[in-house]
Amino acid sequence: MATLLHIDSSAFPGEASSSRSVAAAFRKAWEEQHPEGTVIYRDVAANPVPHITADAWSAGYVAPSEHTPEQSAAFAARVKLIEELEQADAVLIGAPMYNYTIPSTLKAWLDHVLLLGRTAGETPSAQGTPVIVVASRGGSYAPGTPREGYEFVQNYLEAVLKDTLGLDLEFIVPELTMAPRNPAMSTLVPLYEASRERAFENATAKAKELAERLAA
Repeated sequence: MATLLHIDSSAFPGEASSSRSVAAAFRKAWEEQHPEGTVIYRDVAANPVPHITADAWSAGYVAPSEHTPEQSAAFAARVKLIEELEQADAVLIGAPMYNYTIPSTLKAWLDHVLLLGRTAGETPSAQGTPVIVVASRGGSYAPGTPREGYEFVQNYLEAVLKDTLGLDLEFIVPELTMAPRNPAMSTLVPLYEASRERAFENATAKAKELAERLAA
């Protein structure tokens, strides 16, 4: 049966987080299609992956027989994360925008799984694996908006997930999530509500579509 790798990175729990809520809708629809399947879940906010160290980094470019004890330990933890990505039939990532980019906890996970000669390079080991990213944000950074140039979530993740790791990338973007809480954004609440509704609809639809594609 199919395996889903689900990564959450929001600092906020449960329904307080748009990225978690929309990702949960995707996962629910996925599990309904794959009741006997496997979900590998990592909450990198609650249980952070350590930021990559010199030992973990350098071990990727040295033969295992030449690893120091420190490199062996650090690289073993890195390989575990890489193997989870390689074993997945699909990947689901919650990626809220913090200060114009992704949370540092998600960046740490990416630093570990991106390994030249294995997950990156001429033949990335997870190439073609579908990945759905729920890229929530408090405002709007869509083309044509005043802050379009401050969008460093989708641009960055496209470079890493699609262009470097070779994954089949799609985004779901719930935006204006601060509108209900910020009086200065009160006129944007209807747009927020419409964006949220679309995000949940897209999450459910994409989960079912992906399940059918993998079953074919």
